[in-house]
Amino acid sequence: MAPAPRSPYELTVGSALDDLHPVLRRYVSAVPEGQRGYGNGVFEVVGSPRRWLRPALRMLAAQNIVFPVWEKNVPFTVVNAPLVDRDGRTAVLAVRRFHLGSGPATMIDAITAENPGPDGLVDHLGTDRLLRVRLSARVVRGELHLQSTRLEVRLGSHFFKVPALLAPQVTVVDRYDDTADGGEGAQRVTVRVDAPVLGRLYEYTGTFHYELRPETRAAQNTEDATDARNLTDGPHA
Repeated sequence: MAPAPRSPYELTVGSALDDLHPVLRRYVSAVPEGQRGYGNGVFEVVGSPRRWLRPALRMLAAQNIVFPVWEKNVPFTVVNAPLVDRDGRTAVLAVRRFHLGSGPATMIDAITAENPGPDGLVDHLGTDRLLRVRLSARVVRGELHLQSTRLEVRLGSHFFKVPALLAPQVTVVDRYDDTADGGEGAQRVTVRVDAPVLGRLYEYTGTFHYELRPETRAAQNTEDATDARNLTDGPHA
């Protein structure tokens, strides 16, 4: 019998994931074959209030990475799809659709396990995998904390490291918020991008509910599933 598939988080963080809140533990587990992970919720804030950043954010928006906005109370959906990339690595492709005041916008990333141990996660950002971020993962009081350790930019077919003094730092905290939704509770994610000297460049934070659905049902409920199927070529090496 073939072993059960393991998610990139399980391949890197291992048994430490068992200390997560049960809702988070399910979120970072492998998505079974024939299913998709589907979530919906509201981001309390999205983007950056710094208007001078808008030109750079517009360029990244063309790659479905970030958006040149500063908005509050933004509804969103996410579809997580399991895949194996062309180099044989286990990956989870996430397609998030933000319902911004200016219209719908999509964020795409694929996370892979490229080395054993908690520093082995790599997040490939954008439709063409323009950026990749190496992440260190740890479990803190039932929460999942991710911290970037290296940022690389793809030029042509090669990736180049952004010097540490210039590279923005990405921080992600996933936790269960017992007070959300009037005390019913929900999963909360906070993503912050900070740069040396400049400070906060970009952020989004909010709550959502997540469940596994058969792939066909997910496809009937959100067009994000179609986006996921169209991107199963996997991250570029």
